[in-house]
Amino acid sequence: MKSPSRAPAVAGRFYPRSAEELRRNIAEYTSPGETPKTSAIGCIAPHAGYIYSGHVAGAIYSRMEIPRRVIVLGPNHTGMGHPLAIMTNTAWETPLGKVAADAELGGALLQRFPLLREDSAAHRSEHAIEVQLPFLQMRRPDLSLVPITIGTREFDILRALGIAIADAVAAQPEKVLVIASSDMNHYESDAVTRLKDHKAIAQVLAMDARGLWEVVQNEDISMCGFGPSVAMLTAAKRLGAKEATLVKYATSGEVSGDYDRVVGYAGIVVS
Repeated sequence: MKSPSRAPAVAGRFYPRSAEELRRNIAEYTSPGETPKTSAIGCIAPHAGYIYSGHVAGAIYSRMEIPRRVIVLGPNHTGMGHPLAIMTNTAWETPLGKVAADAELGGALLQRFPLLREDSAAHRSEHAIEVQLPFLQMRRPDLSLVPITIGTREFDILRALGIAIADAVAAQPEKVLVIASSDMNHYESDAVTRLKDHKAIAQVLAMDARGLWEVVQNEDISMCGFGPSVAMLTAAKRLGAKEATLVKYATSGEVSGDYDRVVGYAGIVVS
């Protein structure tokens, strides 16, 4: 029986629909020969249209070793589906081909964290996970994926998810990279956005998941993937991460020329 697959939702909008053009695009944003590569446990990578954030995503994916197996945590922008939605048996299609589902690891997470639900509706039109995949495919054609969308702001749930991820990853015989897909502050001036973003980034660099959660709430920082980032940081620390490094930061104003309403983008490696 043919296994199910998820069709691209934002090809031709967030990134090129043509495989050839997409490969060229990613090659422009990445430095695959750069050394040394970090054996990362987790990272934060942006998910805007490539014209705006591709250079930040390219910098982060150039810096890390990319293992065969990845968990990608993204926010639920659409509001559709279950607030903690996983897909364990569905391949994801991009113009570069299919990314296989990591059914074993996904199943282990479902067992360890009952609040997760098998749900395609939350993923069908969501871009945050999809836009990471071509960068990963270019580095690792044999990639397998566990995708999770997060639509809750509750710290205790985010922390518990991070613990479950860490425990599931620790039980695997192979390396697994945990990716939090997130843009930073949205639609304020460049000056305000940079100030707010660096308050959030400081907590990530301190690997303080609770501190990140608190500063986002208290400083009104519209970091869409702070939930995925809290879960990733929790997992990474439990898996033995010792440091976080800001690889690149930028705002959309540097591309658009509009510095009155920008979105911030950060690429951070946790190792």
